[in-house]
Amino acid sequence: MSHLSMFNNYFPPYKAAIDAGVGSVMTSFNVVDGIPATGNKWLMTDVLRDRWGFDGFVVTDYTAISEMIAHGMGDLQQVSAMSLSAGTDMDMVADGFLTTLEKSLKEGKVTMAEIDKACRRILEAKYKLGLFDDPYKYCDASRVKKDIFTAENRAVARKIATETFVLLKNENNLLPLQRKGKIALVGPLANTKANMPGTWSVAATSDKYNSLYESMKQSLAGKAEVFYAKGSNLMYDAQREAEATMFGREMRDLRSAQELLDEALSVASQADVIVAAVGESSEMSGESSSRTNLEMPDAQRDLLTALKASGAGCKKRSPHSAIALCPKFIIATMIFPPKPTGFRVFSKKDITPPSFYLPFTMQCFLPDAPTAPDDRPAIPRAAS
Repeated sequence: MSHLSMFNNYFPPYKAAIDAGVGSVMTSFNVVDGIPATGNKWLMTDVLRDRWGFDGFVVTDYTAISEMIAHGMGDLQQVSAMSLSAGTDMDMVADGFLTTLEKSLKEGKVTMAEIDKACRRILEAKYKLGLFDDPYKYCDASRVKKDIFTAENRAVARKIATETFVLLKNENNLLPLQRKGKIALVGPLANTKANMPGTWSVAATSDKYNSLYESMKQSLAGKAEVFYAKGSNLMYDAQREAEATMFGREMRDLRSAQELLDEALSVASQADVIVAAVGESSEMSGESSSRTNLEMPDAQRDLLTALKASGAGCKKRSPHSAIALCPKFIIATMIFPPKPTGFRVFSKKDITPPSFYLPFTMQCFLPDAPTAPDDRPAIPRAAS
């Protein structure tokens, strides 16, 4: 990325956060001009502090200092000294500062002034937070009952979620679905509460929200019949699915692929319309989970092909993936985030017309994806 693109297209939201008075900044794992951000003096000092006037403290991302070793920046002592001199104040988990800075100071690779500066910034943050007066100020267990899952907070979360809806296509005005008739809900993501919140939702409490199937049954009770079938596993490869549903998100069905498909086709044959809950599980996207294939996972692709051939109308819901929105056999597609307080897409009075736009063009197939401008490994050189 050129500096022109960086300043004009990438930096503005970060600069806005600095202007708004943010107190701390985290370094990324990205490499800028061949140097990882955590050890990049131009980025952490010249731009962030000198140009933008940031006076808070800088913390690394998880093990970012030790991960600089793989970029060819040196051993743990070298990358730790490099990071400190670049303007990084706090080492998260890598233990580079803790175990090597004393030696680097004796060897003249860092100065006491640099160490003091980093310590001062961290201590200032603690002082501003009131932790010297009360080190347990933010450890009040009673806050959970007052601040978590309150009606006010959930209402705001719902409002924010509705403002992100993206409607890509609505052929024959299939959406919004009518609260009547028979609806087939099919797909491996239709009845999995664990995959509703998305990746990095380690504190999610599944007893406080429903799966898509549970919410549809509640919303349509007495108005429409909802038939459910899983239809397929996430993908055919059991090992790959296990990796895509780690951290307690497992949902593998031990029935054969044909048994799952036959059940789905049977359910679909009874319905006026099919809602297919397909796409990615929570751990297929996010940190260290980028996919190399943009297409719908194989088992789900076969399921959708069979459903379309069955002749029923088709609406596809993809809980987490904008990647998997392009298969040509989908009639209409709507993305909307999980709604822990209830499924309301069927209620006209609750519908918010999708008004959000994707900020970039999403490729349908792998050959359409742009190549990275520079995929070469970083070349070791001085941080300044």
